Amino acid sequence: MGRWALDVAFVWKAVLTVGLVLLYYCFSIGITFYNKWLTKVTQGRGATVAIAQGQSFHFPLFMTMLHLAVIFLFSALSRALVQCSSHRARVVLSWTDYLRRVAPTALATALDVGLSNWSFLYITVSLYTMTKSSAVLFILIFSLIFKLEELRAALVLVVLLIAGGLFMFTYKSTQFNLEGFALVLGASFIGGIRWTLTQMLLQKAELGLQNPIDTMFHLQPLMFLGLFPLFAVFEGLHLSTSEKIFRFQDAGLLLRVLGSLFLGGILAFGLGFSEFLLVSRTSSLTLSIAGIFKEVCTLLLAAHLLGDQISLLNWLGFALCLSGISLHIALKALHSKGDSPKPLKGMGSSPDLELLLRTSQQDDEDNEEEKYFVAQGQQ
Repeated sequence: MGRWALDVAFVWKAVLTVGLVLLYYCFSIGITFYNKWLTKVTQGRGATVAIAQGQSFHFPLFMTMLHLAVIFLFSALSRALVQCSSHRARVVLSWTDYLRRVAPTALATALDVGLSNWSFLYITVSLYTMTKSSAVLFILIFSLIFKLEELRAALVLVVLLIAGGLFMFTYKSTQFNLEGFALVLGASFIGGIRWTLTQMLLQKAELGLQNPIDTMFHLQPLMFLGLFPLFAVFEGLHLSTSEKIFRFQDAGLLLRVLGSLFLGGILAFGLGFSEFLLVSRTSSLTLSIAGIFKEVCTLLLAAHLLGDQISLLNWLGFALCLSGISLHIALKALHSKGDSPKPLKGMGSSPDLELLLRTSQQDDEDNEEEKYFVAQGQQ
């Protein structure tokens, strides 16, 4: 009887893990293809050619700002539901802590997301996916600069594998666009700063931002304000004179555009939510490994659905980059296994957001979801 119960528990955990991974894939891959679908552009020889001009939306910064507003709305709603369920007040930072400690992370996050979305005007999904994977490279570099990691030969090998793979993937690519590549590479560079600052922010236990929902709630307003000057300079005038938004003449078209943008905000929030669920119910290692297979799925779908041209050399470069990321994940796993992590002072015994989905949580899962959110990060 005990053996049977053990087998059932194992099968149930496996089914639950697969379900959560698939949910994560739906949101993560979905928002990537959503961004490309909304811009509806394809690469021509040396230029970007718009497809279906009447349907495309070429204001990625405005799109990002609207997504931030939707994420803030759902984060606030989640906090309110948790507070009603737990009867515990949610953390609200003082203006001093908010501006001094949260603002740098918010600005870096806004630029990372904004430039990533902007790049879809110029590059294919496959080139975006590959280049964005190099964020691990910059995270390692900035972790070394801020002394969050110790310099080791294995980390140097990780850097060389990822950098070499990125070079091979972009070398003589028939759909390469320098402007789009520069945007997404800049986003990956800033992403390294972003996730390093995020790690430093979440490790400050006195702030009480260990829960990702609380972090998103506090980041979105400053992200919106940080991205607004860039939007005003590059898109403000064009958006105000476009029939898609401010000079609209067709109310039906306006509602379709706003509905499409709102859908992206739901996908963006769902991505963070599904990541948190997967980590809290399994482990950060599970999410990291799932992320590797997600990149493979994204490239295969891009080649099949969008016609992205990927040569053998490009595939070899992608495999080389994934081997570097896999080595980094393995090193993280060994490091976590070798050390006995100490809980941060002031942290609760279970993720508050899980109160929406289950009534109990084991004490040894306290910091599990944090391992991913403070040390990894891909949009």
